[in-house]
Amino acid sequence: KAKLLRNQPTQIVEPKGLLYVQQREFAVTTPNDGSVSILGSDDATTCHLIVLRHTGSGATCLTHCDGSDTEAEVSLIMSSVKSFSNTTGYGRLEVHLVGGFNDDRQLSQKLTNQLLKKKSDDIHFPIIYGIAVNVKTAEIFPATFPEKGPDEDLRSAHVLTGARLTNIYDAKTEQLHIGPYFWRPFPHVDFWLEQDDQQILQNLSTSPLAEPPHFVSHIRSTLTFLKAHPFPSHSLFPDRKPRIYKKNEEGLWELVCSDKD
Repeated sequence: KAKLLRNQPTQIVEPKGLLYVQQREFAVTTPNDGSVSILGSDDATTCHLIVLRHTGSGATCLTHCDGSDTEAEVSLIMSSVKSFSNTTGYGRLEVHLVGGFNDDRQLSQKLTNQLLKKKSDDIHFPIIYGIAVNVKTAEIFPATFPEKGPDEDLRSAHVLTGARLTNIYDAKTEQLHIGPYFWRPFPHVDFWLEQDDQQILQNLSTSPLAEPPHFVSHIRSTLTFLKAHPFPSHSLFPDRKPRIYKKNEEGLWELVCSDKD
């Protein structure tokens, strides 16, 4: 199956019907979902993308994990999928691991071992950076995503400030929940914004030689967001309510509730 996946061409997945999962996020849904048909994630270098699916109910979970608290994360995603499968008397859990490579610091190998426990010019690169899973058909394929929203910078800021793995989707209401997230002012944010691309790669990446081309611009955008919102409890979530999105008739995310309402 790994060889089949590697040999498939990478597909560009447009936002319609897509639920994009960022680092330290996961989402679970079923084939009955009328809003989301594709779960997807990319930019996995030393991170791993996990697809967990129950063959009876079709409940499918996509997780983008980085080894921050693997044991607790595995328990969390297992229970999340099982919660949609309790009424099904048959079926088994299938797991697919994608991502990681033979990096210099062996972070990928460490993460793979943790999960299984419960090359160009001599530079190693991941074979696949991103995947999508069709929750209706169970098809998994290499993918890239032109749009990674909604709230891409907010969600990235949550990760950069030490987030734990977060479930972002309620399949019963077909709503995406972002936040409320809180963090302290990011240390030395002005210093980091003044650094050149090489310094950002060397200091803010786990795999500087293997990052995709947009990595540095993505980090700069996230740092700029953190500088603009040093206290999200004031500027983003004054009433401690999540930002809630639903898919509209065009299949795109639309904000239906936030603290700004």
